[in-house]
Amino acid sequence: MAPLADEPLVLGIETSCDETGVGIVRGTTLLADAVASSVDEHARFGGVVPEVASRAHLEAMVPTIERALATAGVSARDLDGIAVTAGPGLAGALLVGVSAAKAYAYALGKPLYGVNHLASHICVDQLEHGPLPEPTMALLVSGGHSSLLLAPDITADVRPLGATIDDAAGEAFDKIARVLQLGFPGGPVIDRLAREGDPAAIAFPRGLTGPRDAAYDFSFSGLKTSVARWIEAKRAAGEEVPVRDVAASFQEAVVDVLTRKAVRACKDEGVDHLMIGGGVAANSRLRAMAQERCARAGIALRVPRPGLCTDNGAMVAALGAEMVARGRSASAFDLSADSSLPVTETHVPADAAHGAVHAAAHAHVHAHTAGEGH
Repeated sequence: MAPLADEPLVLGIETSCDETGVGIVRGTTLLADAVASSVDEHARFGGVVPEVASRAHLEAMVPTIERALATAGVSARDLDGIAVTAGPGLAGALLVGVSAAKAYAYALGKPLYGVNHLASHICVDQLEHGPLPEPTMALLVSGGHSSLLLAPDITADVRPLGATIDDAAGEAFDKIARVLQLGFPGGPVIDRLAREGDPAAIAFPRGLTGPRDAAYDFSFSGLKTSVARWIEAKRAAGEEVPVRDVAASFQEAVVDVLTRKAVRACKDEGVDHLMIGGGVAANSRLRAMAQERCARAGIALRVPRPGLCTDNGAMVAALGAEMVARGRSASAFDLSADSSLPVTETHVPADAAHGAVHAAAHAHVHAHTAGEGH
């Protein structure tokens, strides 16, 4: 590993959903991770409202960037690059982050890197456990994604093996929490209640686990419907719903499928490392079952601490720093947000024409600021 002072210093901006995240890293060392969440503003709606999220990002952006710089003890002019989530995510929310990143990059004369949200979730593990092994198998589970990804090179080669065909795992947690009248977001409260329940109390179905089903794809819609109908039947019969047992049995069904398929993918692909990321990776039962199954299979498990599993700017900065370190080309200043950016596009590089414009703008800003004696 290069000396700390020689490693790229990168600021990352994440606005794909309801978290305004700004992180600063030097190489694989985390210097600042500032987050402003608008989750409380969405709670009364039972889910994220895109327009509310976008407005919250606008209000939080500059203060959050300033807080991150102060925490890291660096000046914006010290940065070697600015990375931003270009997609996937909510279009309006992404646009706020991309616009802010372009403004800062242009004003400071720094290279801009539009990176992939999912690849960032994988790369963040470098901040806690060091450089990723190549290839890395990653299980990403969140409110919008349930994906199995093989990453031979996190900056240029991420291959999707499987994904959710309907509800993502986090989405299923939120919907069952709503049926149980537990509020939003559902993941943390179900995790907490499940610790006091019996995971074997109710035999809920495991989706897409039959011999003819897609080996690595996920489906939680049928499970969600089964749980909802079970609860409705209890209420219709005038019986009390055993909330803790329902939470534990539902959670067990989700975690069983996720870990079973992830370990199978590692075995099939001959990969001896599994990384788990995304908001649902904070779930205590997922972590425990993954550890048990990986240990039995001889697979090394890497899971970042919960604060780095949810959406944050540190993960974007981590991938941006890796892009700089490996000499990946920067993005153009006309970078667009792409709400459906495929994971195979780990970042959005400039084409030849855009690259010339980027270089000219970079040189112009540097010449201008040098003339002012800054």
